Formats: sequence, C-alpha cells, structure tokens
Amino acid sequence: MRTTLSLDPDVAARLQAEAVRTDRPFKQIVNEALRRGLHHPGAPRRPASRYRVRTFAAALQPHVDPHRLNQLADELEGASAAAAVRR
Repeated sequence: MRTTLSLDPDVAARLQAEAVRTDRPFKQIVNEALRRGLHHPGAPRRPASRYRVRTFAAALQPHVDPHRLNQLADELEGASAAAAVRR
C-alpha cells in the first residue's frame, strides 16, 4: 500500500541512519519500526541498561579478620547500644 507519511526531522534522521547502518531499504526500516511499536505499544523504546556494580579495593585494618566481619558488626552494634543506654 502506498501512503504519504510526514515524519519529524529527528525521526527521519534516525530511520535514515539505521537504513545506512544496516544497508537495508528505508521502507523496510520504517515498516519494522512501526511493527515493533504496534506490537509493544507501552514498552520502553530502549531496553534498560544493565545495573553495574563498581568495585574498588578495600583495605581492611590489620587487626580485622575478613572471615569474622559478622562478629565485628555485632560488637559494634553492642557498643552503640551500650552508649545509647548510658546517655
């Protein structure tokens, strides 16, 4: 079916860039984009980026045993509770 379609300049540019990038006809790119949009009308345009955890080297104090961090947390919590009672 032949039809006339008015595209916003930014949309036309993105479609044209995709046609050039993939070496496919503009018509095919437009049809695929419309099919995707009609198939998932409420879906976000781009997939969400993956959550990335930034790591860093943590230097523990010489007297802290990394295998007993839970014990250290308990001791710190107990010290904090005792200080609150004294107030």
